Amino acid sequence: MEDDLFADAARQLLQGECTPARVRAIEAGGSPRALWQSLEQAGFADAMVPEHAGGAGLALAQLFDVWSQAGAHALPVPLGETMLARALLAGAGAERPPGAIALAQGLLQPDGSLHCAPVRLGAVADSVLVQHAQGWSLLPVAQAQSEPAAFCLDVNLRWSADQVRAAPAPAIALPDGLDLRTLQAGLVAAQLAGALMEVFQRTLQYANDRQQFGRPIGKFQAIQHQLAVMSEHVFAARMAARLGCAGQGLFPDRLRVAVAKARCSQAALAVAEAAHAIHGAMGFTEEYDLQLLTRRLHAWRQTAGSESYWHGVAGAALVHGHAGSTLDLIRSTTDITS
Repeated sequence: MEDDLFADAARQLLQGECTPARVRAIEAGGSPRALWQSLEQAGFADAMVPEHAGGAGLALAQLFDVWSQAGAHALPVPLGETMLARALLAGAGAERPPGAIALAQGLLQPDGSLHCAPVRLGAVADSVLVQHAQGWSLLPVAQAQSEPAAFCLDVNLRWSADQVRAAPAPAIALPDGLDLRTLQAGLVAAQLAGALMEVFQRTLQYANDRQQFGRPIGKFQAIQHQLAVMSEHVFAARMAARLGCAGQGLFPDRLRVAVAKARCSQAALAVAEAAHAIHGAMGFTEEYDLQLLTRRLHAWRQTAGSESYWHGVAGAALVHGHAGSTLDLIRSTTDITS
């Protein structure tokens, strides 16, 4: 299938270019330029831009597996965000800047300055597309005052009033009920799904390889139970994340995104906990690759709203915005043919 071709291309590129050694180097402050150039030259950055504007014109559903692969490889650059940002800018007829673009929601201060906290992968982005109370701004990271955030590649950014006034203000229009947080949450859910699957597969392999008392630890009932619980979370999250990216075109269904992000964020805690429990103390060490993924599970769980935020969105839809029973709501949310 066509979707498989995109996913296979992403998998092959990331296996060669996004190695654990390179991820560690970028996290330590190394340049992401070579990795970014490989992704951009392969055409992924403009994948959602319409064909008439020089892109591939792909829809959300066609990119789920690509974003999932990005999560599975702990990709340390904002590829998915750049895809969305360039598509939004192209739709508004605005100029698309070169390089990586992060996404953020910002707060305008009384003095006219703009604060964004935190900006996911802002430390390795060239610019940030910000949605705020007065519209949109496209701002260069190099001009911002930067402070570190909890995750090493995330940053808190601040631009002065003069910088905000001088920045491009693209006239981006979103369908009713959608905002930038919803778009980013759908993307992050797909990446969470990929990272969750990779953590589970690594843990399953470890349980089959690690010998204790003369047999693999995966033969012990307690470990089997933990693996079974992990698998339930991982596959339920993957199904939910795929629903969040279902449909044609650029924009997702907000309720489906709510279900996707809530389920993936909920799974992130349980899967990270079980993976480290099965691996023992070794799984926490800096030298072991598992922590590259589980740190991202914790960081991405909070990005664009944790499970509690999106549970609230789904609950509000049931109480206030949906005519019919709870079962009707579930059917409409999970029917990907609509």
